[in-house]
Formats: sequence, structure tokens, C-alpha cells
Amino acid sequence: CASDLGEEEVLPLLAGRESAVGLAAVNGPASTVISGDAAAVDEIAAVLAERGRKTRRLRVSHAFHSPLMEPMLSEFREVVAQVVPGEATIPVISDLTGEPATSGQLGSPDYWVEHVRGTVRFQDGVRHLERDGVTAFLELGPDGALTALGQDCLTGTTGTATAVGDSEGTGTAALTGTPLLLPLLRKDRPEAPAAATALARLHVAGVPVDWSAVHSGGPSRPAVDLPTYAFQRGSYWLAAGPATADLPAAGLRTVDHPLLGAGTELADSDGFLFTGRFSVRSHPWLADHGVYEGVLFPATAFLELAVRAGDQVGCDRVEELTLEAPLVLPQGGAVALQLTVGSPDASGTRPLSVHARPADDGPDAPWTRHASGLLPPARNPGPADPF
Repeated sequence: CASDLGEEEVLPLLAGRESAVGLAAVNGPASTVISGDAAAVDEIAAVLAERGRKTRRLRVSHAFHSPLMEPMLSEFREVVAQVVPGEATIPVISDLTGEPATSGQLGSPDYWVEHVRGTVRFQDGVRHLERDGVTAFLELGPDGALTALGQDCLTGTTGTATAVGDSEGTGTAALTGTPLLLPLLRKDRPEAPAAATALARLHVAGVPVDWSAVHSGGPSRPAVDLPTYAFQRGSYWLAAGPATADLPAAGLRTVDHPLLGAGTELADSDGFLFTGRFSVRSHPWLADHGVYEGVLFPATAFLELAVRAGDQVGCDRVEELTLEAPLVLPQGGAVALQLTVGSPDASGTRPLSVHARPADDGPDAPWTRHASGLLPPARNPGPADPF
């Protein structure tokens, strides 16, 4: 159970419950985790709720770092004792002590047994690195959970931390004396681009990079001279103009809408299909909805698409519009969109759905349904909008 308490605040709550609950982790000055018997943890969480403090139940397979791990420690020690470790070549800050670990400690079975049972002192480890003058912190893991925690642990003795990935993270930490924290990977991004982005930000921050290792096994990339002035992070792509394809020749009709380029009636039904292709370059206003490395298609735009579809079929309302998946536009690519309006049911209500896929991924790229809803019949029927 995670809470917004510091260690000094949470320890009194464990008094009398030491055989059932333990302090699992100290992740920051106002971030701790307790672990153990579910009933005992719930009791403590209830006390904190009465005090107006925040808690969050964590989904884990076992109650790690708690008394509940003790029955397996003896067998675990026997297994670890069979491992013959080599001499440590990279300094390691122990999460048990918050201090540098020696080769003797790392080779001791007792150390790893305590690692299962004892408290994780993440805050102490980060602060030790800060005192040692470390200014670049790279999280090696599947996401950036520790990056945010690490930012809260820093005391500011070497500057104000910038967690890269936030809107203010520019990756110039080491050049300005400000600590830089960033994850190698992000769960919502492809691994290779995420790792390359992290490497680039470390390089910009002044961290030495072994470029021969980066490019080993791949095509050689010749070095080129770069301007000596600072990169201004400006975009100078020419604005893309609207498509000018001959729609009637393709059996389609022009749709007067900024996001929809064409439309047609569906054969053997009373349905309609609208199509569109757009990007940040063709619609610069979308850039106002930037999220990390992409642009999030706004919810109001889905609603506008549904309203336009309703106008086409003579429906003046939208009901039960559900946003099923976010539509992220890449900074350098376009998105193909299809809006489908189905045939009316007995009450005159029509279903609608919005699908999209990357426009440059080829015809075999899968479509993702991002929104669905209903178009009830108009209360005061009038003529439908023409194409």
C-alpha cells in the first residue's frame, strides 16, 4: 500500500503490528510503501483515510519486503549461496543502506536475503548520488516510474531537477548544472525510438557517448560539421496544402469539413462513409494538443466529426459518444481516418464509428476504432446536408 507519508510518520502506525506489516520502501520524503498481511494493511489505510491522507493499494504478486516473506528466506539463502559472484567493476549504491555496496556485501547470501525482507531505501540512494555530484540519472526499466520518484528525492544541493519527458524537460541539465532524470524506455512508445531519444538527451546534456558502440553492426554514418550556434528547436517545414485529387473520378464526393476530405453512400444500405487524411503539418492547430513525442487528437474533434456526420444524414443530436482509444498523431506523419454511419434501426437511430491508422504504414496496417456513438432521428426533421 503506497502512501504520501514520510518515514517518520508511517513508523508509529506499524507499532504493535511488526509481525504482520513492514515498511517496504522509502521512495521519497512523502512517498512510502507498507507491505504485509492484507487485513493489517487495510487497518492502517483506514486510519490514514480518516486523517485525510492518500493511500493506494498496489497490485503485486507477493507482499515483498514484509514479514510474510520470512518462511521462504531459508530456502532462498541456500539457492543464493550457490551463486559465485565475480568482482564488482561498476559502483553500486545499495538500496538497503543508501551507501556504496562492497564486493563482499554483493557476494554475501545474507545481503540478498535482507534485500527480499528489508526496506528499500530508494530515497537514501538517490541522495547519496546527489551528494557525490551526479547530475544525470538514467532509469533502466520498462517505464519512467522511478524517474518521477527520483526527482522528489533530490534536495536541490546541485540545482533544480528536470525530469525529461515533462513539458519543461529540455535535456540541457549537465550544461547548466541542473540534474537530469530520464527513463530509457516508456511503456507507451516503441523501444528503439524511446532509447534513441534518451541517448540523444543525454548527449545534449554533455554525457559522453560511445558512438562506435551505438552504430556497431549497422551502416556507417559519416560525421558532418554542425553549426556552432545553439540549436533553436524550431520547425521550418513548409506548410502542407490541401489534397487536390480528382474525387469524382474515384467515385467520391467532396465533403466541406477540415478533417474529412471525401464521402460516399454505402452500397446495399442507407449508410455513409467519410474519409480523411490529416497531420500536424496540414492542420497546425493540432500541435496545441502535444503530449510527449506525439499529438493527441482532441475529444472535441471527435464530437465535431459526429455532429458533421449527423448533419449529413439529417440527425441533429449525438448520443452515447464513447472515446474508446486515444488517437495519437506522430510529429512527422499523417493519419488516415474513416467515419462510418450505419443504417437506421426501427427507431431511426444510426450507429457511427471512427477508425484511424497511420497513413504511411501501407494498406495492411490495422485500423483502430477510436470512437463510437449513436445518431438519433431529428426531433424536427429537415433536409440532410448535401455533400
